[in-house]
Amino acid sequence: MAITRSALPLGSVGLVVAGLTLQEVGASFAVLLFPAIGALGVVSLRLGFSALILLAISRPTLRGYSRGSWTTVVAFGIAIAAMNFLFYEALDRIPLGAAVTIEVLGPLAVSVFTSRKRSRWVWAVIALAGVALLGQGSFGHLDPLGVLFAFGAGATWAGYILLSARTGQHFPRFDGLALAMSVGALITLPFGITVTGAALFEPQILLLGAAVALLSSTLPYAFELLALRRLPAATFAILMSLAPAIATLAGLVILDQRFTVVGAVAIGLVIVASIGAVRSARPQPPTEPLAV
Repeated sequence: MAITRSALPLGSVGLVVAGLTLQEVGASFAVLLFPAIGALGVVSLRLGFSALILLAISRPTLRGYSRGSWTTVVAFGIAIAAMNFLFYEALDRIPLGAAVTIEVLGPLAVSVFTSRKRSRWVWAVIALAGVALLGQGSFGHLDPLGVLFAFGAGATWAGYILLSARTGQHFPRFDGLALAMSVGALITLPFGITVTGAALFEPQILLLGAAVALLSSTLPYAFELLALRRLPAATFAILMSLAPAIATLAGLVILDQRFTVVGAVAIGLVIVASIGAVRSARPQPPTEPLAV
């Protein structure tokens, strides 16, 4: 049966949603690894395996780039390492849905500040209202340090987006992302080994770490790349705003992390604000998929 043109967007939407779902399932598996190797150990394995996979796929060349190009890709790698460290430290303290809802404020802020419309401030207020509701017992008591880590992850996610765009201007295809992921892995791996020791290299731990990298990086990147060939960038960005809802469901199903009606309303407000902010922002070409 031939695929009609009208069916293509629906299939692309399904690819984006599938990619987001895999990312949050991967994050849930990461939480299950925390008792064995801690958040820093999980970050080390996640970035290490992601770098190996991306290097094998892209096989980037190291010649022909300026000092400015290397400065950009190193800064991108530092942002990746910081974003993952802060996000997983948040997951070690607060539920997955709450962490992603707070973290998504980073890209939301980028959309708000790149918009020229006055309505952008409406979306900012709605987002802040949603975050305020998260602290009203919607996920139980939220650890203040975990919330702080989640806000930090959001800030570095915003930096990730900006540096991703700059890296894409200097390096072709996924070369820049592969090199930046390698920088992030080189930064975190020594700390992961120091903190966790030999436990980091146990076969079962390595297998689960590879699964986290595959679910959180490789498959979502592939799905999003296919989707971006058929979806407008604005539609893709709007679909990415569904991450808090998908993360909350993954936390409920896999980790048994409960939430209240107030929590659902809080997540809904942040999603609405994200979609509104994306629609208000200036049209921009799609960047490399987000490495959440």
